[in-house]
Amino acid sequence: MPTQWKRSPEELHKTYIANTEAFYRTAGRGLAGQMDEFCTSCALQMFARSASLTEEHAEALNAIYSKGREQPRWLLWALTSAVADSGEFLPPLFFWNLTEQDARQGTDCSRVFVRMLTNILLCLAAVDDDVTYAEAEYITECADKLGALCDGAGVKKGKPGLRAADFVTSAQPSFLEKNPPRAAGQTGPAQAQGAEKKPAGEAEQQRPDLDTLMAELDSLVGLETVKKDVKSMMNLVKVRQLRREAELPVPPLSLHMVFMGNPGTGKTTVARLIGGLYAAIGALSKGQLVEVDRSGLVAGYVGQTAIKTQEVIASALGGVLFVDEAYSLSSGGENDFGREAIETILKAMEDHRDELVVIVAGYTGPMQRFLDSNPGLESRFNKYIFFDDYDGAELDAIFHMQCKKNGYELDEEAEEYAKRFFAAMYDGRDENFGNGRDVRNQFEDMVVRQANRVAAMDCPTREDLVRFTKQDFLPEDEKES
Repeated sequence: MPTQWKRSPEELHKTYIANTEAFYRTAGRGLAGQMDEFCTSCALQMFARSASLTEEHAEALNAIYSKGREQPRWLLWALTSAVADSGEFLPPLFFWNLTEQDARQGTDCSRVFVRMLTNILLCLAAVDDDVTYAEAEYITECADKLGALCDGAGVKKGKPGLRAADFVTSAQPSFLEKNPPRAAGQTGPAQAQGAEKKPAGEAEQQRPDLDTLMAELDSLVGLETVKKDVKSMMNLVKVRQLRREAELPVPPLSLHMVFMGNPGTGKTTVARLIGGLYAAIGALSKGQLVEVDRSGLVAGYVGQTAIKTQEVIASALGGVLFVDEAYSLSSGGENDFGREAIETILKAMEDHRDELVVIVAGYTGPMQRFLDSNPGLESRFNKYIFFDDYDGAELDAIFHMQCKKNGYELDEEAEEYAKRFFAAMYDGRDENFGNGRDVRNQFEDMVVRQANRVAAMDCPTREDLVRFTKQDFLPEDEKES
């Protein structure tokens, strides 16, 4: 049965703007970036409950952006991977601030937010002309959790939002029910049938596999010095563990690190691997990576930054807290709330020294000034890892990895052109050079150009579908006639 919530991508974007603009008028446009990220996260989690994933879902994600913000560029292959990795619903950090502000001022911005989110999620659920029970349950769960926070903070009651269950059109199984994630080490259904299922709450948390993570580290393009530094740290920690087990003196060791380098050089990827590696050898209990920047730590008024930062730290316990562009916390002067975030992190590093690793990252120059801004920073961060820019050959290797991962090949002319193209990209780099990010953007642009070229063919072959040509490297206005 078709749903009344079905929208084209253009209509969906207009609906998103109409809902968010109404919210921004009461809560402030400064929340636009966090709003877009949160709604995208909710969409990914809800699409896992959809009956299937199609290009319509990717186009719907590309419609989630506020006025003045860059439109996202989701492709179906990336969407499918992100949906498989999506977690569970968590209220956004800014929502806690909204509820407390409403309680003090007698306003109901947080209630408006709940109604707005329900409307947006219903439109997203209906992009395939179908709202499943699982999608409706997810929307209801989001609204209930946010509403409970409003109630707990004492926010005044507002008009009720829509009931998602009223708009269900089918009871089809969800995408993840049809395509369950395969457990690590599982090679087929026979193993799944032979595995004994444990009751809820009794499943043991499996540590990441050390050999797998080390192989993943070794497979990264370039970064030879980084790999060597990480392996040295691992050896140091392992020997430290062995000395403790042998009841030998164990010298103090800080596991906190500073990553210095330009964007797109693999800092987040390496941080994630480090978390897993430390968990694999027992130095951390979980090994998860919690990535955050200034906006995820700093609140807009006195006293709230510490609370916001403590919530982030709590989610990182047992793993790694990765603070990107950390220098922005110290760049606002003596009275800036970023200083409060720094002090809170420093205290957590002391209070949770055996269950938290903090990695701060950013450009080399600003990061050095960041460390000089507070005496406690330099004393706690004594391990520096430098991430060099990828050269032309490494950029070309990253591009070929993207091609292989997604089932694309280059013809002979394109192979030769790729080498020259990425060498020129490296030689012409400036302060905005994005390293691996620029390669990913180039790959995604080429997927679109290749699709436009193949779509114009009468009877494209399988080779046509997977092949990149030299012309796919070039925008329309630069192509050779």
